[in-house]
Amino acid sequence: MGGKLAIAESDERAQFAVGTQTPEAEDATQGILVSPARPAHAPVPARIHGLVAPLGKRLNADMRAALSREAARGTLFLWLPVLLGSGALAYFALPVEPPAYAIVCGLLTLALVAFLAAGKPLLRGAVLAALIVLLGLACAKVESWRTGTPMLGADVTTRLTARVISIEHRANGRFRLTVDVVSTRRPQLRYAPARARLSARSIPAGLRPGDGIEGLVRLMTPSGPVRPHAYDFSFESYFDGLGAVGFFMRDPEPVEIEPLPGARQWVQRMSSSLQGLRESLAARLRERVGGAEGEVAAALITGMRGGIPEAYNEDLRRAGLAHVLAISGLHMALAAFTVIGAARLGFALFPGFSSRHPVRKYAAAAALLVCFFYLLVSGSGVAAQRSFLMLAVMLLALLFDRAALTMRNLAVAALAVIITTPHEVVGPGFQMSFSATAALIAGYAAWNAHREKRLARKSYVERRGAAKLIHLVLLSIGGIALTSLIAGTATTLYGVWHFQRASPLALGANLAAMPVVSLVVMPSAVAAIATMPLNLDGWPLAVMEWGISTVMSIARWFSERTPIDATGAIPLGATLSLTAALVVLTMTTTRLRIAALPFLAMGFFLIATRSLPDVLVSEDARLVAVRTQDGALAVNRKRPNAFSLENWLRAEGTETVRKPDGLSGASTAELIARASAHHFLCNDAICVLRHESGAIIGHVRKTDAAMPRRSFRELCGAADLVVINDARIDRPCGADGAQTITARDLARRGSAEIRIERKGRDALLFNIAYAISDPHRPWHVQRQFSRAARGLGPYKRTRNAPKEANKHKQN
Repeated sequence: MGGKLAIAESDERAQFAVGTQTPEAEDATQGILVSPARPAHAPVPARIHGLVAPLGKRLNADMRAALSREAARGTLFLWLPVLLGSGALAYFALPVEPPAYAIVCGLLTLALVAFLAAGKPLLRGAVLAALIVLLGLACAKVESWRTGTPMLGADVTTRLTARVISIEHRANGRFRLTVDVVSTRRPQLRYAPARARLSARSIPAGLRPGDGIEGLVRLMTPSGPVRPHAYDFSFESYFDGLGAVGFFMRDPEPVEIEPLPGARQWVQRMSSSLQGLRESLAARLRERVGGAEGEVAAALITGMRGGIPEAYNEDLRRAGLAHVLAISGLHMALAAFTVIGAARLGFALFPGFSSRHPVRKYAAAAALLVCFFYLLVSGSGVAAQRSFLMLAVMLLALLFDRAALTMRNLAVAALAVIITTPHEVVGPGFQMSFSATAALIAGYAAWNAHREKRLARKSYVERRGAAKLIHLVLLSIGGIALTSLIAGTATTLYGVWHFQRASPLALGANLAAMPVVSLVVMPSAVAAIATMPLNLDGWPLAVMEWGISTVMSIARWFSERTPIDATGAIPLGATLSLTAALVVLTMTTTRLRIAALPFLAMGFFLIATRSLPDVLVSEDARLVAVRTQDGALAVNRKRPNAFSLENWLRAEGTETVRKPDGLSGASTAELIARASAHHFLCNDAICVLRHESGAIIGHVRKTDAAMPRRSFRELCGAADLVVINDARIDRPCGADGAQTITARDLARRGSAEIRIERKGRDALLFNIAYAISDPHRPWHVQRQFSRAARGLGPYKRTRNAPKEANKHKQN
């Protein structure tokens, strides 16, 4: 009846607009609407309006009803961390540092507008959303200002005295030390970093955190991304408080240092004691378990992963089981459930006590204490902190008789992380952890709703005997499969964005390995820690060793059968679109989920139409890689940097590398004439390659006597793109010559990727994207102080100029 009235009213308005008066008559007794037939000459727009208007009204009504239901279910609160995180992302993505006064003025203005718009709900909602986004940006700005890590400006060799903070044993037999710098000399650095991470072949016997060491070190500034949008070591080092990395050129020696003053000494002693406990646990696990399994056991309990052989790491990555090693929500949850199960089982032995006391809460409190101890022992990494926070919210909910695993609790944990450490929003740990958890909560909520509807349609039949056992086994297998499928689908996007790899056999590997991890490895680890003070940890560690060995065998089996897992780089726009779709799908519970469809379509369209870079250049200007027509990657060095090359191969989605061919003594003209499209041709100073577009790409390795001026002119005249490994040369080919990228450009703006487009028959366009914006953000400011960024060549000590040498070596 309502639909007929709406259609009739729309017809009346449409025909009245064109000058045709249409009378209506309604029989009030019968409730029948009588509407005369529409004249044959009615305009098409009026008829379309008569059909569309009711549909629009119905959609509007459905939308309002869905929004009301979402508000009643508390969905609006879930958008707080999303908006706050979006503001943090916006801050870190800005090309320039936003001034503090602009942020404060923006916050005050939006707050005033929100106050004045009290009578307009839609406007007020939009303004409040913008205000929360700007608050997220402000949190990131405050964290960047508060961190203020002093970063080393240029590589330097100096004699260092430092206090040891942590010691990590590496798989290659070396040690990695995190130290606080006490002093430097010969030369004394004017702007020394406060903390550094250094490797050493060996360390003094009995060295412990808090002790002093001294030695000759090579300090280096943390590097930038190996390509645009890749992992930024400088960014992470800045927020981790690390101002330099490097290595001891000779074995460090123990030295006495002055204790810290006041409360800092107490904090340092507590930190040293905790670090000593971690190292003692790791040493005991290596001794009792032994081999690579002992290193994995140490990683699962103490978080020290440096000793795991690379072959084990690669097997886990290819099989999609790398998350087993990272102390995250999985480990915290398994440890908590093990403690809760053991505690409830123990209380069940005393039925009288259990009937008078809330043993469920006692078990949750015990699990909370154990997880806090696990957090401390594991090194309190950011991922472990985030996981503990999420689990603590859920356990506290149990203590206060609230629902434990809800999207609201996840939102509370996300808010705490974003407010305290906003920089984690751009990292893979935050994105993969929260996306997996949100997807699991939403997925199981949808499954439970479907299950309840199905049970309501049929009567319950109780299973007995073998049927019940089979049902429980199938239910467990199905739960593991569903969990792996949901979490794997949610995290695949961020694995592809950050690491350019996806494991096609991850579902099967998780189905096979996760029962062993959940039922054998982690419970035995908890039992080993509990019995270790009594020296009764032999049998739990033996069980744990068997479980780890089984998991590694599964990972190796799947790794050997996994095809290439490199996916190639995906556009930033696709990642943002698919993230928006994931947010809508997991946080809405009504028909509003269909709003995710446009984002899904846009994300997959951008991936399908992506263009991979044609040329990649390292930030030190030494390594150049070109994608060939058959999909391989041609490099200009026979021994390229392994880390950069591995990342570039995954970004290009290939495993094939083509090393250069040498033509020693060949002239520049001969090299260009014989330039190949499959690999670089190199003489003593120059390497050239002919791209499939016809462009000649050259790399100048030396600019001294091996590279005469005439050869330079020939290269500039014949080549289309020239990369020059010399910061002293600036635009050598002029405006009409080849496009050039110099070591000075790369020192200031980081690594580069280039896409080549053909404009017309002869014109070529080089789209160059650098990894770092200029002017620099706080975590990249130190780049402008390097010798290359200032247009200076490598430092060379001269016998007649000791003062100048000392000047150049100072930071």
